[in-house]
Amino acid sequence: MSTEERETAILDAAEVLLAGSGLKGASMAAIAKAAGMSKRTLYEVFPCRAALFEACIRRIRLSFVRPLDGKDRDRPLRERLLALFDPEARTADMTVALGILRTIIVEARNHPDLGQIFLREGPSFSRAIVRDELIRAQEAGEITLRDPGLSAAMLCDMVFENPLDRLIDSDRKPQSVEQAKDRLQIAIDTFLGGCRP
Repeated sequence: MSTEERETAILDAAEVLLAGSGLKGASMAAIAKAAGMSKRTLYEVFPCRAALFEACIRRIRLSFVRPLDGKDRDRPLRERLLALFDPEARTADMTVALGILRTIIVEARNHPDLGQIFLREGPSFSRAIVRDELIRAQEAGEITLRDPGLSAAMLCDMVFENPLDRLIDSDRKPQSVEQAKDRLQIAIDTFLGGCRP
């Protein structure tokens, strides 16, 4: 296996174990076994569980918000925001992502370092990507904002379904791609309607 293939196998195993068994069930030994490799090989790719956890959160976050590449950066703001949040590009299994979120909520008190990794690599990083795009748009005269950071946080809250509903009601059906696209378009239109110069 290439390094990339090993990393993918490890992250796949770690995500499933974290979502299904929590931190106790997601030991490095259990992850190595689930990934079909030795602990030594696992430690060659990820030197500690915190680094592995950080990579898991980063991979899930990239499924929700991705920085724009060169060709997208010249498009109008509405199109840039649609590309940043594109639901069709989401590769994360939402059941697994919710399971990991549940684990973080349960374990954050006893493992505050993992809670901080989640916040830094997940919501905070996503909001920073959006904030930077909003600052670029403001500098180009496309929008007017009092506080780009707060505006980015509010836009992210509008775009994404509140996970509490699904964490509390396990029978609730996941949002379809079409529903996510509709929500995204309404959120962006509402947001842009309030900050046009």
